[in-house]
Amino acid sequence: MSGRTSGVLFLISAPSGAGKTTVCQNLLAANSDLVRAITCTTRPARDGEVNGRDYYFLDETEFISKIEGDAFLEHAVVYGNRYGTLKSEVQRLLESGKNILLNIDVQGAALLRRRAESDPLIRDSLVTVFLTPASWEELERRLRSRATDSETIILKRLRAAAVELGASEAFDYLVLSETMDEDRRRMETILEGESMRRSRNQLPEVLCEAAEKWGAK
Repeated sequence: MSGRTSGVLFLISAPSGAGKTTVCQNLLAANSDLVRAITCTTRPARDGEVNGRDYYFLDETEFISKIEGDAFLEHAVVYGNRYGTLKSEVQRLLESGKNILLNIDVQGAALLRRRAESDPLIRDSLVTVFLTPASWEELERRLRSRATDSETIILKRLRAAAVELGASEAFDYLVLSETMDEDRRRMETILEGESMRRSRNQLPEVLCEAAEKWGAK
């Protein structure tokens, strides 16, 4: 019988182009006990994306309404589009003992850490990881290899990456990206260790009952 009392809020951030989305997809595919927190965004859906599965796609008015209603744990503007993590969804999953994967940028991570200062559930669950290639050359190569952005956008993302790298010291873990398999293995190692923290678990009831019985003898 599981003695699990709460889940892990597993947050991964990275500079643009570092491979964060691929790592998150691989983690979810390989770990049935890890679920993705679906975030809200005002950006248009891309080909193949489904509302309620990939994102909750909102218009600007809907998003602002949720901000005013304090519905988000964190929200930020990224390259002209709004993104936000719903408080209600995260709380529901954590209280059911689920491990939650959050794929958000360093802005969102900073806001979530601030939220954790006044929210015991988030504070006790949050684990943050910063993922980055080990060299600037590799970071730029990955960004350019996507072949989806103009040169202007690439340079903008590289300038943003310089700022994001400076924020890495605020994270609990730093993972230097190598292969897709190795990145996933390292993330799984962190998640497994954090899942076994004493603060997130209690002895199963059958053990407590046996200990009480034998202690009385």
